[in-house]
Amino acid sequence: MLKHTPLVALALLGACTVGPNYAGPPKAASDAVARGGFVRAKDAAFVPAPGLARWWEALGDTTLDRLVDDALAHSPNIDLAQARIREAQAQLSSRRANELPNISANATYLHAGLPGTNLVGSSDSGNGGSSGGGDVSSLNFYNLGGQASWELDLFGGGRRGIEQARAGVAQRFADLADAQVSLSAQVAQAYVNLRDVQERQRLNAESSRLQRQALDLTRQRLRAGTASQLDVVRLQTQVQNTDAQNVPLAAQIDQYKDQLAVLTGRTPGALDAQLDAGAPVPLPPAQVPIGDPATLIAHRPDIRSAERALAAGNANIGVQTAKLYPKINFMGILGLGGTNPGDVFDPGKLTSLVAPMLSWSFLDFGRTRAAIHTAEAQRDQAEAQYRETVLEALQDAERNLSLFGNVRQQLGQLRGAEATAERSAQLNAQRYRAGTSTLIDQLDIERQRLSAAIAVAQAKAQLTNAYIGVQKSLGLGWSDPAGAPPAGSAPVSSGG
Repeated sequence: MLKHTPLVALALLGACTVGPNYAGPPKAASDAVARGGFVRAKDAAFVPAPGLARWWEALGDTTLDRLVDDALAHSPNIDLAQARIREAQAQLSSRRANELPNISANATYLHAGLPGTNLVGSSDSGNGGSSGGGDVSSLNFYNLGGQASWELDLFGGGRRGIEQARAGVAQRFADLADAQVSLSAQVAQAYVNLRDVQERQRLNAESSRLQRQALDLTRQRLRAGTASQLDVVRLQTQVQNTDAQNVPLAAQIDQYKDQLAVLTGRTPGALDAQLDAGAPVPLPPAQVPIGDPATLIAHRPDIRSAERALAAGNANIGVQTAKLYPKINFMGILGLGGTNPGDVFDPGKLTSLVAPMLSWSFLDFGRTRAAIHTAEAQRDQAEAQYRETVLEALQDAERNLSLFGNVRQQLGQLRGAEATAERSAQLNAQRYRAGTSTLIDQLDIERQRLSAAIAVAQAKAQLTNAYIGVQKSLGLGWSDPAGAPPAGSAPVSSGG
């Protein structure tokens, strides 16, 4: 029994893993989770149901759906995030491979000439005489075989390294999801802005047309002596100002079309033909599912990435701590060989060697301790970063929820003003047909109606952009690709 004691001791040591075990992220925003809802979600459109992953489809615009799908499939940012996943996976594979034996094959030929030594009972006196005296012996050695080396992971440094690399892979998958969230929101915002500017350009052209009609009528009245030159100049100024507004609008349209082209992985101008024709600004659905703070913390990708960075930092402490303790390496050699070439084929010439080696850097003047303290500080930084990420995410969500509710209220008020302007134009049209109002008055009222319509169009775009901001702040718009770590593989605190 005693002769097996060293093996039992090694097995027990092999089960030891130094460093702190990861217990999940710290509790963050406990009050928000306990409350069960968002503070600023006061608008009647919000419902506590979980949000939609492909939230943009709720806007009901097939062109937008195609653009988002194209961007997710062809954007360089997505390709970059996927390449980083492959890099992390390769690093994990390397860590795992390091825990296995390293086996190599080799063929060796050795020739040695040693003066003054007769290794094989023969000598070359001629060479010896020419060298000033003494025998010179020669030795030929042939060997064909293999060798293996393996470092026993006594204190779990290798296992902690695998744990760290596995967390790194999950972090990169979370980064990919975060890139998908940002990209889908960018595409939707650029598309909404494009449709908004196109609509304002159309309404601005209609306003310019009405102003030109008023200017022509005023010139006629000037010739008839019923209007002044000042009236003409005033209307000319209005026309020029309205026409000048078309210039920046046209530039913005080009800007948004180029932005959409680049976001979908194309060159500027590639989508002009597809986007030149105007379309209404897509509006949010009547009900907007938003979930709750606990759901946001558990699923928002940047929070998941920060949590995995914390897990990796915690594992790194174990990696560094294992360097305090001894290492045992095993080296083995197995081969066939001898002094003749034919010996490499003779089973009777089998050579074997097993050599365990113990190494221990017990006196490194504090280098390893310093590395451990560095890893601990980095872990603490990752923990603080996680808490900050959670708080910023909640702030982002509350801000966008408040904005959506206020813009929705503003849109209702502007629609009331637009309805009033529309009614005013209808009533004055009746007076004009009855001869109690002039065409100039009617055109002026029509311009006011168009101004109200422009304000409503801008508010619609602001509302949809606020809806997009809500979806982005909730961390929606991503899906797990093939090979992603299964849900629940990374412990994530909900703050409760």
